[in-house]
Amino acid sequence: MKSSAKNISLTSLDDLFSTEEERSRDVVGTIVNIPLSQLHDFPNHPFKVRDDEKMEETVESVKAYGVLVPAIVRQRPDGEYEIVSGHRRKRASELAGLSELPAIVRDLDDDAATIIMVDSNLQRENILPSERAAAYKMKLEAIKRRAGRPAKDNSVQVGQNFGGKTSRELVAEKSPDSPTQIQRYIRLTELQPELQDMVDTGKIAMTPAVEISYLKPKEQELLLETIDSEQATPSLSQAQRMKKLSQLGGLNEDTMLSIMSEQKKPELSSSITLSGEKLKKYFPKSYTPAQIENTIFKLLDSWLLKRQRDQSR
Repeated sequence: MKSSAKNISLTSLDDLFSTEEERSRDVVGTIVNIPLSQLHDFPNHPFKVRDDEKMEETVESVKAYGVLVPAIVRQRPDGEYEIVSGHRRKRASELAGLSELPAIVRDLDDDAATIIMVDSNLQRENILPSERAAAYKMKLEAIKRRAGRPAKDNSVQVGQNFGGKTSRELVAEKSPDSPTQIQRYIRLTELQPELQDMVDTGKIAMTPAVEISYLKPKEQELLLETIDSEQATPSLSQAQRMKKLSQLGGLNEDTMLSIMSEQKKPELSSSITLSGEKLKKYFPKSYTPAQIENTIFKLLDSWLLKRQRDQSR
């Protein structure tokens, strides 16, 4: 492994290991090489470390150049270390067969460590909605505590000790989202894990998911059962009506089923018009409308069979 001094002078591949926020931060401390066995994940770390294509690229660069940007860690009471920033670098080092990770040891309290951990990850690509939601909530609560107010206070009312800015505005300063969007993400943390998964996979859109987050836990469990039985997820309109019924105390199995069993697009077969002008380039000039229609449905049948085969695997 290259020496620490050489590692930090090579910056051409920094993007593989850190965010602009992390690289631009004036970090004071001595770089030390810490055994991977002594490095532990940040408690409740919201960002998943995936062994995906990006990780493969990082591993190859670690093998070729070493870890170019040191991790940020803090020491634990037992003498080992907790990663504040650098979870992906640690994993890449493991996969590359290294035994140590260059790191800067900083003296950080829980709230300062949380804020650095969130800020150093938010600019990454492919962050799931649930990851972003949990991260924003962790940072918001840390800022509230630093403001000297109980975390249960409304976020718009706290944080005034920081130049007159609210806590949400402070969270937004180093994130790609507005204060309003941050609050919407935080609402996702109120969803049952199964519903969060549906948001992450795109089965439920962000806007209806925020409305659903206001349902009580038991109502969310009932919604999951209804989604399974109806094989449908709620639209924004359906989510809004369920939220209103919940607030009025009228959301139960019958009313939820009534809403969820509605046909979202009953006019589907009659509302879609395929323009002859758009279709003609795909068919010989000699094809009649009936031949074109038959060909389209044959292709759709083939597509449907392929989807069914893929889903059964």
